Amino acid sequence: MLIANKIELRPTLEQADDLNRACGARRHCYNQLLDHFSQPGVTWSKAAAYQHSMTVLRVQFPWYSEVSSRVTRNAIDDLDTAFKGFFRRVKNGSKKPGYPRFKKKDVNDSFALREPSKFAVDGRTLRIERLKTRIALRQRLRFAGQTKQATISKRAGRFFVSILVETQDYNPHAPDRPSVGVDFGIKDLAVLSTGEAIPANPRLKKNLKQLKRRQRNLSRKAKGSRRRAKAKLKVAKLHARIGNQRQAVLHELSDMLTRTYQVITIEDLNVSGMTKNRKLARAVSDAGFGELRRQIEYKAQWRGVTVVIADRWFPSSKTCHACGQIHDLPLSQRIMSCDCGHVMDRDLNAALNLNQYGLDALKPDLKRTQEPDKTGSKGPALALTA
Repeated sequence: MLIANKIELRPTLEQADDLNRACGARRHCYNQLLDHFSQPGVTWSKAAAYQHSMTVLRVQFPWYSEVSSRVTRNAIDDLDTAFKGFFRRVKNGSKKPGYPRFKKKDVNDSFALREPSKFAVDGRTLRIERLKTRIALRQRLRFAGQTKQATISKRAGRFFVSILVETQDYNPHAPDRPSVGVDFGIKDLAVLSTGEAIPANPRLKKNLKQLKRRQRNLSRKAKGSRRRAKAKLKVAKLHARIGNQRQAVLHELSDMLTRTYQVITIEDLNVSGMTKNRKLARAVSDAGFGELRRQIEYKAQWRGVTVVIADRWFPSSKTCHACGQIHDLPLSQRIMSCDCGHVMDRDLNAALNLNQYGLDALKPDLKRTQEPDKTGSKGPALALTA
């Protein structure tokens, strides 16, 4: 099993300068190669890119040798992936991904060392090729195993390393409860069929005033000035803190669900369509429904949990859980009140319907069919279909 461990780095000023130089070398090499192969008559190939990098770029820019040779090779690999995606799009007639674009400074700065010999982890220190000293890690690796690759990234002035480990040390917690239906929402992030409600944590809304203030302050600064760089870093740090707080809530919920329940049923939400509603777009984006689904699915795969995705048009909120009658229920009506006398909170009713949907989807469908035997007589036969 391959598991990535993302850990914050604690570099010294000299080490941070070396890491910035490596990020810059990868970005510069990527942009130089993209510019060269975007010229008329120049055809992209990975071998041609490697030759151009060794014979032209490394001669023209000798400071490439100050960082590991794998950094510029990493740029070639990434550009090759970008071109393959573009050519696949052209062949299939789809819209994404588009033509590779130039990379910008301080936007997703990173570089990868994809050979285990180019880096090493010892306790709470990390060794990288061409760095004279080891970089301190904030914590140890959480899993024991063979390290495969390390990706150094920078966000809001802080450095992180994501180390891919091949391990068998992962011992999942066996879920002890049978099933649960989960209804996602805005007021409550999730309502479970057990009656438990996980309140939403609108971090963006809480920090919106402070974010607006910092962005206005940034817009007043002259481009290229030091004060603008400081203001830009403050905005980036606030965005990073909001993102980390949101991720913490989503990880806690997805971890609890996959550790507790054997079967989890969730909705197939049209998140992109929901964000087109300008009254709900900010709240939907802040909730992170797509990321929550992704976390539930991969953690369920680790722990042997079954995830059932309800059909997008399944009327979980409009169907009475008691009698099955479907009502025309507007979004503003938060209570399900049925003619049969069933009265329940709208979200809890939807969660109960989702739980039943998941159980029904996993039940085998036993159908008796009449099949002639060898003697010609017809006898009962069982056909099992999922």
